[in-house]
Amino acid sequence: MAKGNQNHKKIFESASIGSLQVKNRLIMAPMGTRLSSEVGGVTQRQIDYYAERAKGGVGTIITEVTCVDHPIGVTGPTNLTIHDNAFIAGHNELVEALHTYGAKVICQLVHAGRQTRPASIKGMQPVAPSAIPCKFIGAMPRALTTNETEEIVKKFIEAAVRVKTAGYDGVELHGAHGYLIAQFMSSSSNHRKDHYGGDLRHRMNFPLEIIQGIRKELGPEFPLLFRFSAEEFVEGGRDLEESKKVAEILEDAGVDALHVSAGTYDSMPSMIEPMSYDQAWKIYLAESIKNVVNIPVIGVGVIRTPEVAEGILKDGKADFIALGRALLADPYWPNKAKEGREKEIIPCISCNVGCIGERIFRNLHIRCALNPLTGREALKDALRPDGKKKKVFVIGGGPAGMAAALYANMKGHSVTMFEKNNHLGGQLKLAARPPGKGKIEWFIDYMLNQIKAHNIKVFTENSVTAETVFQGNPDAVILATGATPLLPDIPGIEGSSVYTAWEVLEGKREIRDKVVLIAGGGTVGCETALYLAPTNKKIIIVEMLDDIALDMEPIHRLDLIPKIDGSEIEVHLRSKIESIEPDGVILSKTEKKQKKLRSDIVVLALGAAPVNELAKELDGKIEEVYLVGDSNKPRKIMDAIYEGFQAAIRL
Repeated sequence: MAKGNQNHKKIFESASIGSLQVKNRLIMAPMGTRLSSEVGGVTQRQIDYYAERAKGGVGTIITEVTCVDHPIGVTGPTNLTIHDNAFIAGHNELVEALHTYGAKVICQLVHAGRQTRPASIKGMQPVAPSAIPCKFIGAMPRALTTNETEEIVKKFIEAAVRVKTAGYDGVELHGAHGYLIAQFMSSSSNHRKDHYGGDLRHRMNFPLEIIQGIRKELGPEFPLLFRFSAEEFVEGGRDLEESKKVAEILEDAGVDALHVSAGTYDSMPSMIEPMSYDQAWKIYLAESIKNVVNIPVIGVGVIRTPEVAEGILKDGKADFIALGRALLADPYWPNKAKEGREKEIIPCISCNVGCIGERIFRNLHIRCALNPLTGREALKDALRPDGKKKKVFVIGGGPAGMAAALYANMKGHSVTMFEKNNHLGGQLKLAARPPGKGKIEWFIDYMLNQIKAHNIKVFTENSVTAETVFQGNPDAVILATGATPLLPDIPGIEGSSVYTAWEVLEGKREIRDKVVLIAGGGTVGCETALYLAPTNKKIIIVEMLDDIALDMEPIHRLDLIPKIDGSEIEVHLRSKIESIEPDGVILSKTEKKQKKLRSDIVVLALGAAPVNELAKELDGKIEEVYLVGDSNKPRKIMDAIYEGFQAAIRL
């Protein structure tokens, strides 16, 4: 091993899953990408996406949910499928590409059951063990007949045969996260009275018949993995004690490895964790399962750093580490860890914006908020230096500015950054302050290290004017000057007891033992309320819309709402602030008279306005001027990073 990697010996040991030998103990966890074709076939963009992770050094890749019963069994649009022989060749192309880089490849088979929307299955009614709806989806499923259930068992087996024909190194059955196999296994979703329902042993008949059929067709040597949620975190669902029995049953049935996860769609934050969840929080589940079986156990769940992964393996809590979103953020996580370059790993902060909320949930191709090349791997060559070295000024040191500077430098340009504050980071510094948002600091530290490593010139406490730019005579200017808090025309808004949320989060305004009214119930308002709640008498949120946090990524919102509801924070919806007075605010509520809410302090969280005056002054005087991030239009971190990247590749 190279110097600096002795701390990660366990991660990079060779190991085996059944008859399969793998080069290390790192596995890419299966994640839906929407990168398949409209009918579920493998695409070149999908091959490029997976190949980048194979190049990055992961020992094994478990491909995304692959449907065995199209279209009724898809998890959503463009679900990868292998329900027919016509799809084998495409899968073989994928497998061959990943084998080129030394990765082993396992295909995960799925049937969504009730966890699909009618729109995704051509208007048909979803099917399930029993006519019990998934609360998250909302559609009422139809209970499968016994004969239909037996037919689906056959479809799983036939799909597994195709998997082997396509050249995969193994197959994984998706019995986790509330999909059809999990629905049969759980007493919360299976109320059947036939052969496939009843006590645990009968509820296990569905997956056991699939396993037995695969073994009969493919023999005992073809690696067979099983993923399941050891805790479903739903009322009446499976708990850890029952899952230990499940694990023993699966081992006896001939499964080669157990992939231990948690949650269902109805407990979504435990399945795809938001930022507030600690690193490796659910490894206790893998450890508990490992204590009752003798086959390898794969641990997963917010494992972000090599140190944490190594510790899990050394302590015997799991035999393999599955990295999911960590490999979306940085495909080269394994190689960087192996080479002692941990500080160069782009850290996943569990924002769920690019991979889930703003993309997969909207039926768009997968992305990563922090890595603009994820899902756009074909653009990687655009970052190669083309011999045209330009003098580039980047004005503004928030996420858009830092990204623009870094990627422009990678293209070979001479980059100088200017920031009016005494530090880089912009609004990320504020966003990291509320409870549960500390992971944002990981990304700030990463970017600062990268800017330093690339020797990018940085001038802080420097408010750039048009004259400054003209004197510097750059070839191109990237404006990332950010935004400023929006201050609507409300009487009393200039009062001495009125602060902005930005001032509060930045620490410029300390508020203690007060009655605080937050004007605005979006993400910033709600997170500021939680930030202030522990140190103040009372927190009130006033929001014009029908609900709070409607601009928040959906899984984060599912995590936040119970925290607001479980606190003493008072919420007023469909309410407009007419005026701010020294001792409170005057509200007008839909179809109701005005009323006064008493408060000591009013904190404004009413949005942001772009700061882009400099663009007008440079227009027509500098040949290349790019406006990026919030200075273009206030949005999310993903937009800021991508626009910084776009500006860099256009240079």
